[in-house]
Amino acid sequence: MASLIDAISVKRRSLIEHENVPYTCLEVEVSSPTARGGQTLVRLKMRNLLTSAVFDKTFKASDKFKEPDLQKVKASYLYSDGDGSHFMDQDTFETLTLTEEMLGSATDFLVEGLIIDLNKYNGNPIGLELPPNVELTVVYTEPGARGDTSSGSVTKLARVETGMEIKVPLFIKDGEKVKVSTENRTFGGRA
Repeated sequence: MASLIDAISVKRRSLIEHENVPYTCLEVEVSSPTARGGQTLVRLKMRNLLTSAVFDKTFKASDKFKEPDLQKVKASYLYSDGDGSHFMDQDTFETLTLTEEMLGSATDFLVEGLIIDLNKYNGNPIGLELPPNVELTVVYTEPGARGDTSSGSVTKLARVETGMEIKVPLFIKDGEKVKVSTENRTFGGRA
């Protein structure tokens, strides 16, 4: 049986289950009682891992949560179609499908063969975690001209193979592989 976590013990990035739904904690605020006999309250900003909805809820310090039945499995991206995006579990070789809603903006980084951490809740896929950086090929960028640096702007727009546009240094050319940060969508260097 999963262990129970007191509300007062929940920390940022903790995973909890509330009303049979898995959540990740985004922020924790503890308010101590001002009067004798008052209760300590814990306000949690939580993200629903099934719907990605974010909301605040206040709990008593003694309220208890179960640990959700979450698993992380390594999976490689195969392809996307009308049914969703398909991934292959690296251990069982089972094909797992995530809908567009489950992926969110992760589609901007998905290239064939990319290894990701796929999250499963009660055995069913619910989302994914991208690596910190992804290697993508530049498919189009304006040529950089000498002297462009005098304007103070030393970057130019580049479109990568997934269709996303990022700012890159002037020396990057079409066909080059670049590292792109999945957190802030910025150029991280040549691959």
